[in-house]
Amino acid sequence: MKYGIYFALTLVLTFAITAIILRYLIPKLKSLKVGQKILDIGPRWHKNKEGTPTMGGLSFLIAMTLMILTVGIYASITSSGHWAKQFFFTYGMALFFAAIGIWDDSLKIRKKENEGFKAWQKFSLQVVIAVLYLVLMNKFCGFNSVMYIPYFNIDIDLGIWYYIISAFVIVGIVNSVNLNDGIDGLCSSVTIVVGAFFAIASFMSDVLPAALISAMVIGGCAGFLVYNFYPARIFMGDTGSLFLGGLVSGLAFLIGNPLIILVVGFVYVLESLSDIIQVASYKLTHKRVFKMAPIHHHFEQCGWSEIKICAVFSLITVIAGVAAYFGLR
Repeated sequence: MKYGIYFALTLVLTFAITAIILRYLIPKLKSLKVGQKILDIGPRWHKNKEGTPTMGGLSFLIAMTLMILTVGIYASITSSGHWAKQFFFTYGMALFFAAIGIWDDSLKIRKKENEGFKAWQKFSLQVVIAVLYLVLMNKFCGFNSVMYIPYFNIDIDLGIWYYIISAFVIVGIVNSVNLNDGIDGLCSSVTIVVGAFFAIASFMSDVLPAALISAMVIGGCAGFLVYNFYPARIFMGDTGSLFLGGLVSGLAFLIGNPLIILVVGFVYVLESLSDIIQVASYKLTHKRVFKMAPIHHHFEQCGWSEIKICAVFSLITVIAGVAAYFGLR
């Protein structure tokens, strides 16, 4: 029951604070001319979105941090407290990913381009953050090199390969969430569903840190969606998408089932795979598999509205969440 109270309080407050912050952040970003630059190679109708304020992920980042400093600390004091390190390490990992996003967005704004960091720079920093998180969780939180294999209900000690595979999963999901943030409301709505899955999983596993972070993800994304739903008044930018990627990948580790993010996050994975397939196909055959990648742009080119894409991709995530449910311990 106590977990339920913390969960509900965190969700509602994160939602409210995010929405309130955006009420004042949007005009402030407009006055500072912190606008999104739209790529020429993107859908031509996206050009009318150019200048829409970006870095909106700051809203739920601030809201969630306030929750960490209030509900999170209070819960850690009044509960057994053994989970506090897991909670703060996971949130800290997401903050470091957000820092990369803030820096990247700032570079784009200063250069007035849609490119900030070089890909190798961003990837290298992300790998360092992921590995550091895994090492800290191993050293201070009792995590080991045993990987749970969903659906087969077996644990395999992978040794050093655990860290390699886990880092690959974290960095892969973080960048996949980033790719998913391509049209109005898509990343927010898909991630609300992913957060809801982890909320259910956390209560089943009796893992309070996962429950609180799930509540923050749901509340933050819902509050952001108020202003990000089509037609978007603000974009989350890399600031928000990399932050959310860090949180949802961390949630999988908190419930002791890292690979389950590949199932419930099927839409994220699909976005990355479509991009990889498109690039590989063009380099090898000079032909494109999709009309445009990542795949949500393919459906745009097929005539789907942004609202329809959000609805369909969210429904697919619900179905993936049901499938992932049967892969829980």
